[in-house]
Amino acid sequence: MTPLRKRMIEELQLRNLCTTTKESYISAVERFARHFNQSPERLGPEKVREYLLHLANDRKVGTNTMLFNRAALRFVYVNTLKQKWFDDEIARPKRRPTLPPTLSAEEVTRILNRTYNLKHWTIIATFYATALRCNELRHLRVTDLDSKRMVIHVRHGKGGVAREIALSPALLERLRVYFRWRRPVDWLFCSKQRQSEPLDNGTIRTLCRNAGKRASIGRPVFPHLFRHACATHMLDAGADLRTIQVLLGHADIRSTARYLNVSLQRLQAVRSPFDALQLQPIDHSQDDGRQR
Repeated sequence: MTPLRKRMIEELQLRNLCTTTKESYISAVERFARHFNQSPERLGPEKVREYLLHLANDRKVGTNTMLFNRAALRFVYVNTLKQKWFDDEIARPKRRPTLPPTLSAEEVTRILNRTYNLKHWTIIATFYATALRCNELRHLRVTDLDSKRMVIHVRHGKGGVAREIALSPALLERLRVYFRWRRPVDWLFCSKQRQSEPLDNGTIRTLCRNAGKRASIGRPVFPHLFRHACATHMLDAGADLRTIQVLLGHADIRSTARYLNVSLQRLQAVRSPFDALQLQPIDHSQDDGRQR
């Protein structure tokens, strides 16, 4: 381990950032160093700027990915190397609000009906039934399922914030089938090769992507898509925003409010003021085409 990597890990630990953030920051800085085949200590703001332009123009990454890489590089330069030039020299990409992608109930059903591996099926069903993030699901332990109180304890929430969410009775029935077959001891979804460890993110993303292909979804399917679908369909069913905020573990309800824009039933339920106008019927146009 290089001295810079060691110092960066220590700085991340001091700030008590979650494991996923720490690992992702370190990986982002590693990719930056490999791109130039030099340590970040020997690279300045021009190289950071060049790298971010490479991500935008050559790799065609989205704004969120750009912002994340910028944040990781800012951390290593400002917090680890104690350099102050970053914010003045490196422009911050403007984040444009986007609608969360989602799946229809029919598409979720098709994905599940065409997933024949019981472990994979249970993982996807749990994503949709609970709206858990990928890292939250992979860190579920057997003891986190409380069938008496019908709740799931989420101990590895984003930002290290734990929460409890309702356990669906239908999901519990399916989980019991999975339990009888797999008999998990510690992790609910452990690695096949390393049973003392949870499944890694890459494996979960791959099984979701393959499930989407089997169901002919026509676009990439990833774990967060089921989270978006769960939130949107709960809104369609009449759940209030505050309840969904707690379920999703959002710190700011504005993040939850984005789902109002993709809830089809709510959009269709809103009447246009045009509908209330008492207009005469139109059978044909009496306009002769002349401008007056």
